[in-house]
Amino acid sequence: MTYVIGPVTVASLLRDRADDDRPGYVFEDQSWSWRAVVDESGRRAAMLSSLRQAGPFHIGVLLENVPEYLFVAGGAALAGATIVGVNPTRRGAELAQDIRHTDCQLIITDSASAGLLDGLDLGAANGRVLLIDSDAYVVPASADLPKTDPPPETIAFLLFTSGSTSAPKAVICTTERMAVAGQRAAAAYGVTSADVSYCSMPLFHGNALMACWAPSLAVGATVVLRRKFSASGFLADVRRYGCTYFTYVGRTVAYVLAQTETVDDQHHSLRLGFGTEASAQDRVRFASRFGCPLIEGYGSSESVVVIMRTPDTPPGALGVPRLDGGADIAVVDPVTMLACPEAIFDEHGGLINGDAAIGEIVNRSGGGIFEGYYNNDEATTDRLRNGWYWSGDLAFVDSSGYYYFAGRSNDWLRVDSENFAAAPVENILHRFPGAVMVAVYAVPDPRTGDQVMAAVEMGSGAPFDPAAFETFLDAQRDLGTKWSPRFVRLVTEMPLTANNKINKQPLRVSAWNTPEPVWWKPSRGESYRPFTPDDASLLVAEFVAHGRSQLLPR
Repeated sequence: MTYVIGPVTVASLLRDRADDDRPGYVFEDQSWSWRAVVDESGRRAAMLSSLRQAGPFHIGVLLENVPEYLFVAGGAALAGATIVGVNPTRRGAELAQDIRHTDCQLIITDSASAGLLDGLDLGAANGRVLLIDSDAYVVPASADLPKTDPPPETIAFLLFTSGSTSAPKAVICTTERMAVAGQRAAAAYGVTSADVSYCSMPLFHGNALMACWAPSLAVGATVVLRRKFSASGFLADVRRYGCTYFTYVGRTVAYVLAQTETVDDQHHSLRLGFGTEASAQDRVRFASRFGCPLIEGYGSSESVVVIMRTPDTPPGALGVPRLDGGADIAVVDPVTMLACPEAIFDEHGGLINGDAAIGEIVNRSGGGIFEGYYNNDEATTDRLRNGWYWSGDLAFVDSSGYYYFAGRSNDWLRVDSENFAAAPVENILHRFPGAVMVAVYAVPDPRTGDQVMAAVEMGSGAPFDPAAFETFLDAQRDLGTKWSPRFVRLVTEMPLTANNKINKQPLRVSAWNTPEPVWWKPSRGESYRPFTPDDASLLVAEFVAHGRSQLLPR
């Protein structure tokens, strides 16, 4: 058989594993060598090619983290198809819109998830839904690999953004970009063929693919699949399969730490975890409790701005930008288009000049390897305004060049004419004993500007004591004078995106209109007390009196 050698792609990485008899995928009680993985992928390539119709060769996959997901992804890479990772937390018209927007001509799912599609207009995929656990799902018993690989510019994946602040956008990821991301991640995190990578983050998200699956494929490490993340099952899985490396997103680390401590917590094989958005306190606690360091990074599926921690990165900082290919990363005032001044801290570590120092993270050299959003020129153009790449995330930079995350672009609060960002407040509230998760966001003030509201999820068996919380706030020397929450909502479960990031949108929308307990300070200087229906009525009247009733949460 003649094989045409070209640039590195997902298909070429698969071919590199064709004679590799080391373990490739492990799932529950089953395992496949890399040789078998390549064979299974080749059979899916033949199946997908036989089902191809006119139009974009886009295959929607609505599955948990099961081996068939990756077999189909491998088959698509060999056949030149595009995998659209369908987000199972989307519902109804929004789910249908995701599928139509990405021009899926076929949906691969299972009987457990198929009900989500009932009655929906799926566009080109109408009547073309295959269930992997049905007799209609027929994979050839054998198939040769294609003689040539798809071109490197072939779209391998459409990766939906989390959609916590707007409708999700489908990030284009070519087969070359995914392969290169895997090679870089393996080098950066020291992943080798001896590693066992634990994959519990959803496969429709860039973290699982770019930071776990792709680097494992690039070097021949074993991939252990978990259907979906389980905090209680995390350590048991690590021990059962001898996992050495794992990835995380958002608040998964907090949930693992919320599990009951045992004397055996350090009896495992983990050497490293990589992820984003774990708090500084949780990273320290995880390393101390489990003896496993966490490498925290900043990045996205667009892959234009990457910020990594270095050994001397201060606590609470993201790190320094990776300046590949002449990247020019800066924190910029979106109004003046000028770089923000350096952050100034007081003797307690509090940010003094946040109003001026906080801006948006921008790559002034342009979009780099960003390939755009599929079928969304408006969103692509907005990302690349003025020839720069605008991340949509806020940060500030200290005098040594270390970046600190300050929240999303809509995470600004304006209280008593002072502007500040949510993330520094959240970092402080995370210190409150018993708090598992914290979200800080703006709610309207009856007269002008905003008030600070915090949603707090307490750990199991850890009650919220408002007096203790107030004492805690008084003791935080780096808490800005306007930063203390006026409202504190106690959530049973923090709303999360499918990627385990906090979803503030429903919190903002409902504000204090919730059946969950809310504590508040009616005015400055008062102590926290329960927010009652009478309080709500008086607050509404105050909004009306000041002509701001249109801002009331509905």
